[in-house]
Amino acid sequence: MTLTHDDAQPGDPTPTAPSRSASQADATAASPGPSAEPGDRRRARERARLTRTRDPRVVIAVLAFSGMVAALMQMLVIPIVPSFPELLDADPADTTWIITATLLAGAVVTPIAGRLGDLYGKRRIVLVLVVVMVIGSVVAATTSELVPLIVGRALQGTALGIIPLAISILRDTLPAERLGGAVALVSATLGFGGAIGLPLSAYISVTFDWHVLFWTAAALGVVVFALVATLVPVSTLKTPGRFDLPGAIGLAVGLTGLLLAVSKGNDWGWASTSTLVSGLAGLVVLVAWGAYQLRVASPLVDLRVAVRPAVLLTNLASVALGFALFGSNVSLPQLLELPAETGVGLGQTVMVASLCLAPSGVVMMFMAPVAARATARFGARLCLVVGGAIIVVSYAVAALAFREVWQIVLVSVLIGFGIGLAYAAMPTLIMHAVPATETAAANGLNTLMRSLGTTSASAVVGLLLTANSVPFGDASVPTEAGFRLTFVLGGAVALVSVLLALAIPRREPEYERVALPTGPVRTS
Repeated sequence: MTLTHDDAQPGDPTPTAPSRSASQADATAASPGPSAEPGDRRRARERARLTRTRDPRVVIAVLAFSGMVAALMQMLVIPIVPSFPELLDADPADTTWIITATLLAGAVVTPIAGRLGDLYGKRRIVLVLVVVMVIGSVVAATTSELVPLIVGRALQGTALGIIPLAISILRDTLPAERLGGAVALVSATLGFGGAIGLPLSAYISVTFDWHVLFWTAAALGVVVFALVATLVPVSTLKTPGRFDLPGAIGLAVGLTGLLLAVSKGNDWGWASTSTLVSGLAGLVVLVAWGAYQLRVASPLVDLRVAVRPAVLLTNLASVALGFALFGSNVSLPQLLELPAETGVGLGQTVMVASLCLAPSGVVMMFMAPVAARATARFGARLCLVVGGAIIVVSYAVAALAFREVWQIVLVSVLIGFGIGLAYAAMPTLIMHAVPATETAAANGLNTLMRSLGTTSASAVVGLLLTANSVPFGDASVPTEAGFRLTFVLGGAVALVSVLLALAIPRREPEYERVALPTGPVRTS
């Protein structure tokens, strides 16, 4: 397959799988002499710019920060969700769209952005997503009305697509010896970005007007844009082809229908006409979309690659792990914040509860280099198994002991260890089972699978806790049995991820590396 670079000019020679030293040699050899034509000098300058190296540590830091900001958008308003009906003078059922719109936008845009990155340049699409996020932040920061706020939050949600694109940029531009740790760090931003963002959001919302949350998000977006534009190299690979617009529309419609049914089932009623029509219509559209993808010449998602055992089983495990992570994000804050008078809650403020959960994010961040070394030594498959097993143990501890604050902190930290290890392993498994020209799309699909898990967790855990509630004043609060059932379910789903990981083939043929780095990375 022919490969090109982001900013290559028409008529330039197409680079195919150069090593880093070869790329630098090409740049040197291409320096034009006094008799060179103007076009030759222009092409030489372009080639030299494309092959100019940057400190890998700087690239990794910028992309990790970008991923953290993108993950923060998903959790930005969690601390003030209960206050939105009063702040916006709106019905509580309507204000849930502030969260739903973000989840939907992230899930729909992520695989589409991945394919656009493969076709038109990954860094370029990252910058586009950052601009959209900043626009959404400004829209949300300048309104106190429900509908514009929902629109702003949907635009913010598109930032989720930055993370798989960042992982793919790492594969294209880093030497092999740095790739494992970098991928682990950026992948973990899905977890620690949200965990660290919770206390930050809680502090801002408690100390300042709630609009400051969105102004802060806009400022972070501007910083990310400047850093990516100036410090991330443009020498990422892309593949020729056409963007599959019908496929993108079909995926967007199908996912929206399915995720609406899952995320709004508690509000609409699981047997209601709205839920059933939305869910069934989404499934029908996705089935038709899959059939179309198998027939089109340049599909949005190459399903023939996606059903390879290593890819399929890793993606299914991602759904389970996304469920396990977000299940704790839904249940643990409630447990910490419920009044102690309920006999179940621990009576902590929003700020204290956020600080109790923050160590989990710190653990995920510091697990990245450990996970990279473990993946290189023992294989990504084993690391995924061990990570899932740690989460199973975490939920077992939670089911037995959740009556003290320190117990909740312990459970949260253990989940951080498991997620940090598992999330580091999944991109490695994916990247070594797909062509380099489809890396961004494949990572986008994997991130989508995690989003399906998180959306399902929000709905299912909410249903369990609601079904096991008792009256308390003017409201209902979950019972001890409800929380225990939630923890048992989280452990069972994490166990499913372990079984799926065990089924991943130990030895599966890998596609050759065609990006700048060279050298194998062990995946089994």
